[in-house]
Amino acid sequence: MTFIAIIPARYASTRFPAKPLALLGGKPVIQRVYEQVAGVLDDAVVATDDQRIYDAVRAFGGKVEMTSAAHRSGTDRCREAYDKQGRAYDVVVNVQGDEPFIRREQLEALKRCFENPATDIATLVKPFSENDGLAALENPNSPKVVLDVQSQAVYFSRSVIPYLRNVPRGEWLAKHTFYKHIGIYAFRSEVLRKVTTLPQSPLELAESLEQLRWLENGYKIGVGITDAETVGIDTPEDLARAEAFLKQHPEFNR
Repeated sequence: MTFIAIIPARYASTRFPAKPLALLGGKPVIQRVYEQVAGVLDDAVVATDDQRIYDAVRAFGGKVEMTSAAHRSGTDRCREAYDKQGRAYDVVVNVQGDEPFIRREQLEALKRCFENPATDIATLVKPFSENDGLAALENPNSPKVVLDVQSQAVYFSRSVIPYLRNVPRGEWLAKHTFYKHIGIYAFRSEVLRKVTTLPQSPLELAESLEQLRWLENGYKIGVGITDAETVGIDTPEDLARAEAFLKQHPEFNR
């Protein structure tokens, strides 16, 4: 199978304008994301709506496509950029442009999901540990996932799922493996085209989780499990933490 990474990158951001161009260890964040995926997948391209990001990607030798500023989501932007490639790939991997520490093993876990012919879409989860604590488990900004026996997603929720009946809440992490969703997606190319035409669904609107639209419409989401935590960058404070993380993990400095 052939895999292409599409990396959506917007200049405008309420919490951190110009985030893709912010320097991390002397390189723009978008360059670090690009370099992490370009050597693992068959191809990689940045999808942007801003000339400054376009020029920056060209300057470090990356591939980039200009896309519409009207897209509602990164998934829609991925679809437009993919359609401009002029060749077909089996799977399109949507890699967030603010994830400079995505690991090879995480991408490989995504790829393995497609060994199951029933998989339409793939994503990643990380098991919560007891050390994470109950507050992390109950954080609504950290969606949870339940899986079936074939490692397909049953449901995603901002609530804690499953509910452990007759178990004291303080013991939940010791009694059950809960899964934290990591927001990276891979789509069979024909599925990507279909899901971008779907209207918003009731469950999606209720939880504000795009992936519930796909489940409601019958698409099968395969799930890869990783023990590696992602270090996303949403704010200038996150960038400072990413700088510290980079100093502690020289394997990301190439």
